[in-house]
Amino acid sequence: MSTPQLTPDEILSRLKNLSGWEILNGKLHKSYRFPDFVAAWGFMSRVALVAESMGHHPEWFNVYNRVTVDLTTHDAGGISILDFTLAQKMDELAS
Repeated sequence: MSTPQLTPDEILSRLKNLSGWEILNGKLHKSYRFPDFVAAWGFMSRVALVAESMGHHPEWFNVYNRVTVDLTTHDAGGISILDFTLAQKMDELAS
């Protein structure tokens, strides 16, 4: 059973509880900046373990100290609660 897509109102309401996240091209989007490559990679490693445990994986891109993230739930055809849950966990792991 797939996770249902959130409505635009639900997305906007939940977005208010996240810092630095926005909707870009229909996905939950954020760019993180770290002191160096090792810190960025460490963040990605920690997130990978959480994402795997959730069965929900980010679309992301890393260059040196930057990690750019896009979250969407492909089975739902858009943004779901899983994306917001992972976004919150990512913010916790980045701090």
